[in-house]
Amino acid sequence: MKIDFGKTASDYARHRAGFPARMYDLLAEAGIGLPGQRVLDLGTGTGTVARSFALRGCDVTAVDPAEAQLEAAAKLDEAAGVGVRYLAARAEDTGLPAHAFDVVTAGQCWHWFDRPRAAAEVRRLLVPGGRLVICHFDWIPLPGNVAFMTERLIEKHNPAWKMGGGDGFHAAWLGDVAGAGFGDLETRSFDVDVPYSHEDWRGRVRASAGIAASLPPDAVAAFDAEHAAVLARDFPAEPLAVLHRTWWLTCAAP
Repeated sequence: MKIDFGKTASDYARHRAGFPARMYDLLAEAGIGLPGQRVLDLGTGTGTVARSFALRGCDVTAVDPAEAQLEAAAKLDEAAGVGVRYLAARAEDTGLPAHAFDVVTAGQCWHWFDRPRAAAEVRRLLVPGGRLVICHFDWIPLPGNVAFMTERLIEKHNPAWKMGGGDGFHAAWLGDVAGAGFGDLETRSFDVDVPYSHEDWRGRVRASAGIAASLPPDAVAAFDAEHAAVLARDFPAEPLAVLHRTWWLTCAAP
């Protein structure tokens, strides 16, 4: 599939739930995301992770190749009363100076990168001992739940989408960072039910790689209409309780 999240910027900004506050609290307990720290957020999208660290007093820069996403991020920042420096760039070649950051983050995006190149770039960007955080906030499909139904419907409308059935754990990322020379590897996770109205869940799914980021508008509309009908028939109660797994990896630059 050819993926362009710029086409989903409006739905992405409006409907996609961000990482839970608990994750940031636990990272702060580990000395990550403290006031005054220089943070770079890779693959920032609409700035969810970048904005959360800025609200906690960090000095935040963020990069993403999709300028429409960055424009949406800046509007959300303005509404939140924070400032983040945005740059249209790729994680593998940011163009930013070496050893300029205390923390580098990658939220819900490491799998889109050329991972060895991204890990090498992060090592270049971090100060010695600086921390990399790779984090994911994934819906968890279990037989009979709303995420399971939604994934079957995505596969019906977009057979090229092969990202279903995930368990929210990303063990391969440990090999990426260890191979790049990072140490002090640690992972943590917790589960949470995220409340979504039908409208917001439909928007959240439209903003995914398998729908509006890769399908033409008429196909997106056809998917959305069937998704709405199935939700009304099989999951009529609102809000939905959509099971998500929050998972993150932290490691230190040499």
